[in-house]
Amino acid sequence: MLDIAIDTIVMRPYVFTFFAAFLLACVPHVGWRKTLIFTVVGYLIAFASEKLSITTGFPYGWYYYIDDTSHQELWVWGVPFFDSLSYVFLTYCSYTMALLILSPLATKDTDLITLETRAIRQSWAVLVLAAFLQTFLDIIIDPVALQGNRWFLGQIYGYYEAGLHFGVPISNYVGWLLTSFLLVAAFQRIDRRREEEAPYGIFAMPFRSLLGPALYLSVLIFNWMVTLWIGEYLIALTGILIFTLPIVMVTIQVLLRVNRYRDEELQSHLKDYPWSPMNRPEN
Repeated sequence: MLDIAIDTIVMRPYVFTFFAAFLLACVPHVGWRKTLIFTVVGYLIAFASEKLSITTGFPYGWYYYIDDTSHQELWVWGVPFFDSLSYVFLTYCSYTMALLILSPLATKDTDLITLETRAIRQSWAVLVLAAFLQTFLDIIIDPVALQGNRWFLGQIYGYYEAGLHFGVPISNYVGWLLTSFLLVAAFQRIDRRREEEAPYGIFAMPFRSLLGPALYLSVLIFNWMVTLWIGEYLIALTGILIFTLPIVMVTIQVLLRVNRYRDEELQSHLKDYPWSPMNRPEN
């Protein structure tokens, strides 16, 4: 079991690098306790959705896993461990991207800070936007993952019937949207508890507000690079075109909103999160 645990990390270093980046971003944001709880809950939701789908066809449609590596890496009841774990960091980076888009923005010294409030974090707007952002990630991930026999992922799964989107059925994306709603809602529920003092693990890491969005873009770039590397230029071009306009729009919107916040928005942020970097003394 120890050998399998080690080989799981060795065989999928990119997954665990992304997961480490998730921990680096999430712990200073919400603390160790909430991060660990969401890791467990998020994994269980993702695993249940995958196990349910390969058994019943819901929510992603009918697909199957190809068990060629269970003697080398960790599988849980017919599902690769790393696959369900990926949902955890994909959810968080989508959630923080939604916060970046919907929250007032401020600068402190050279740092960019999202003036989040409990109302914003718990809002339906964040829930809906984050769920769609996560589903859009899968629009990039799944077509190249389906070509896993041509790169270091390996051919770990397939669909019983080829779908419309480079072999991926539309039902897969519908299922991702439903599961993403559950995952983001779970994170919001876990984050709902109010603390009087900063939870253990929270600290004013520079550019903390940008770490989650940076992880989101890193996942995109990684998959585009793999797609180009295996010569699937149409898949790569389609994915890049899908995201070009949203990335440009979000970038312009963020630049236009920096330091355009109202004083009551700042006060609401500081009331909910008094440990915010906005309370740091000026250098």
